[in-house]
Amino acid sequence: MSDQKRLFLVDAYALIFRGYYAFIKNPRINSKGLDTSAILGFTNSLLDVIKRERPDHLAVCFDKGGSTDRVEMFEAYKANRDATPEAIKLAIPYICNILEAMKIPIMVKEGYEADDVIGTLAKKAEKEGYKTFMVTPDKDFAQLVSENIFMYRPVFGGGYETWGIPEVLKKFEVERPEQVIDFLGMMGDSADNIPGLPGVGEKTAKKFLAQYGTMENLLDHTHELKGKMKEKVEAAKELGLLSKKLATIMLDVPVEFDAEDFEMSHPDIDAVKGIFQDLEFRRLVDSFEKIFTAQTETTTENTTAKAETTAPSASSAGAGQFSLFGGDPAPSSEPATENPNQRKTAETTPHFYQSVATGMATKLFIKNLMKQSSVCFDTETTGLDPLTAELVGIAFSWETGKGFYLPFPEDKTEAQELIEQLRPFFESEDIQKIGQNLKYDIKVLRKYNITVKGKLFDTMLAHYLINPDMRHNMEVLAETYLNYTPISIVDLIGKKGKNQLSMRQVPIDKQTEYAVEDADITLQLKEHFENELGQANTQKLFDDIEVPLLRVLADMELEGINLDIPFLNDLTTALNDDIASLQEKIFSEAGEEFNIASPKQLGEILFNKLKLVDKPKKTKSGQFATSEDILSYLAKDHEIIQHILDYRGLAKLKSTYVDALPLQVEPTTGRVHTDYMQTVAATGRLSSNNPNLQNIPIRTERGRQVRKAFIPRNEDYTLLAADYSQIELRIIAALSQEETMIEAFKNGEDIHASTAAKVFNVPLEDVTREQRSNAKTVNFGIVYGVSAFGLSNQTDLSRSESKDLIDTYYKTYPKLRTYMSELVDFARDNGYVQTVLGRRRYLKDINSRNGVVRGAAERNAVNAPIQGSAADIIKLAMINIHEKLVAGEFKTKMLLQVHDELVFDVYKPELETIKTLVKTEMENAFVMDVPLDVEIDTGDNWLEAH
Repeated sequence: MSDQKRLFLVDAYALIFRGYYAFIKNPRINSKGLDTSAILGFTNSLLDVIKRERPDHLAVCFDKGGSTDRVEMFEAYKANRDATPEAIKLAIPYICNILEAMKIPIMVKEGYEADDVIGTLAKKAEKEGYKTFMVTPDKDFAQLVSENIFMYRPVFGGGYETWGIPEVLKKFEVERPEQVIDFLGMMGDSADNIPGLPGVGEKTAKKFLAQYGTMENLLDHTHELKGKMKEKVEAAKELGLLSKKLATIMLDVPVEFDAEDFEMSHPDIDAVKGIFQDLEFRRLVDSFEKIFTAQTETTTENTTAKAETTAPSASSAGAGQFSLFGGDPAPSSEPATENPNQRKTAETTPHFYQSVATGMATKLFIKNLMKQSSVCFDTETTGLDPLTAELVGIAFSWETGKGFYLPFPEDKTEAQELIEQLRPFFESEDIQKIGQNLKYDIKVLRKYNITVKGKLFDTMLAHYLINPDMRHNMEVLAETYLNYTPISIVDLIGKKGKNQLSMRQVPIDKQTEYAVEDADITLQLKEHFENELGQANTQKLFDDIEVPLLRVLADMELEGINLDIPFLNDLTTALNDDIASLQEKIFSEAGEEFNIASPKQLGEILFNKLKLVDKPKKTKSGQFATSEDILSYLAKDHEIIQHILDYRGLAKLKSTYVDALPLQVEPTTGRVHTDYMQTVAATGRLSSNNPNLQNIPIRTERGRQVRKAFIPRNEDYTLLAADYSQIELRIIAALSQEETMIEAFKNGEDIHASTAAKVFNVPLEDVTREQRSNAKTVNFGIVYGVSAFGLSNQTDLSRSESKDLIDTYYKTYPKLRTYMSELVDFARDNGYVQTVLGRRRYLKDINSRNGVVRGAAERNAVNAPIQGSAADIIKLAMINIHEKLVAGEFKTKMLLQVHDELVFDVYKPELETIKTLVKTEMENAFVMDVPLDVEIDTGDNWLEAH
């Protein structure tokens, strides 16, 4: 190995941006709401370079203020670049702190780019006998490459490639690296806004360089060019020379290469670990310690270590059954790959996954299974619908890197016999069951008459509480927290379509690898999230609300609700008539027929032909904008627009509900089974899917009629709807301790009339319908940060009248405004707000410099604790009611939850008992200074009950 000293110069922003965009589909957000993607990506890359290369000397180079000289030469230089993402701006101070703690010099010079700083340092180091490696993916640096200066380029998928002179000559098809400047000058660069020569791309630039060698020589011989190319190049001679100057990396920046300053020093381990822990880079702490406690390891030792971690393959079906006694090989916990940027997979990670044969092997397996205190399981089925899916197999894991797969026979009787052998495990109260989206598995097993008992741990729910704004599917979680990419289901069964396989058609060995990997990864995630729940103070919320609710929702979804299909068929006819009538009116008002559903045609009619506004908004594609919010703003002044909005509403109602609902009736039950999702809304609210029963419009007559289609199971039952009255207003009154509002609620007053009386300064009995309506709009809008503009849009008030009303409202309820300000201040200091039960909503943009972005976060800071508390309270009520219904062995079932409302299918002889039970549990689910009030009604359909 050469004794020549090696200097590594890191292009900071190139690696920061690269790190940030590597996580763009799955940003890393910590518990404080900080987007740490850029910090993590950069730090991973830096540590990777140090681990791989053990450099003698190292520095990290930053831009500061951009290139003054280049902007003076060409004002538009880099002018078209997008604004730096907020997350990257916030990341820089953290990165600088990490570098300082690692004792790595930061090189920066006002008015110069990092390229120029690196270029100058590289050339100075070369003169002092150093080999310099420029760590950057930016191809512009190729112009600096020499016998002792190299590019060290990170490549996609992990690892690096080194470009010396031969690589540069081959890549750019030049005779010497300096010609890269001419190449870049000819081509131009859209990223930096370097104009280049018009009509010259990569291919032409290489051709010119082969023929003329330099930009200047090309421009001296333009008479040899032909046709339009000759005209373009001759007309752009000055532009070409300017472009070459702009592309030239400066080598005279006033910075010095002091070898002693650049020498790699031992970092301040505690300081670095402190920063990583503050950022919640727990895995990075381990990587960092390994790198800096292994400085003396030789390359040979590293190579030996790598060889020793080769992954054993999974055993074949039925083989090695001795392992059921616990004697199987213990997989190494260390990954086989040495690159922290390259994700682990089943191929690179040691593991021992085994399929279990029938007979004695199964008995031995179950005997071992029953000895465990905590087991992760995952069902493999024939489809995604738990109501119709059949078991293909079940995977189990209780130790990292190990697991078992129990294939199920296709014959239903044999399958039932096998699941019966597992009944003691699933119904054991003493064995904790772990899973990802356990509600699905619970519903599948219920088809086989198996009830999953004992303590549950759902990794999807746990992560939802830890980081509600992220996605929660297993692949994302594995990649984010374990740096592991699981086997893709598409690789197993193919893409959706007629050629997609059923899981039953997949060979057992592949089923085993896929299924047990899921259980193994989920087990590892559980171990990770257990600690995180405690650190985020959400363990109690997880144990007392989200996990118990999982069982409640499973029961509700399995129960489903009855649907009156003949009624919907009649409603379809009525809607068709309404839509046709509106269409005629619109055509008449427009003076011609057109496609109302086409935004382009609609925009032309409204804004080109009818000229309804002076300066209509346009979309990015250049056509007129006709979105709902834009049209709603104009609807009060133009009848045609109100008709268009009504037309759209009815068309959507028909397609989304009236036509679709009959098709969503499950043939095996004859009922509609919605799917409630606990992990979608960041506020904690449930969302409903397939069908979405929470978005049925109730403000329009036709929308309300859709609810009429939902009916009891038979004539012995009636529907009961229980609705929290103004729960969000009651919560904000209690939390703000606004006495005036609290007293109004305690006295049973009409809160909207009471508010109107106070803000309009009239006796309660003299409040007009319009005053009450305006007060109601403010009452509900205040939680969502309603503005004077927004209020005037929703009422008949002018903008100035709306502002006066809001100002008066806050004067009437001064503690309300103080409380809202306190919420925003708390969010600014802590990065989150929380509900009455401790559910957190992280607000990463609360301190953004962008006013619009920050304003939205501030509104969420006020809204989330209120809406989230209401969500928590109704969840508590659902759990308590469900427990009482089960314990009392009632025939009555809870069917639906729609925001603040619960719907029940009540057995008529139980009606009075159920009314009392439901009202008591809902009103006492959570005790505040303001009483909760529940309105209950019954009927032969949901509309009547509501």
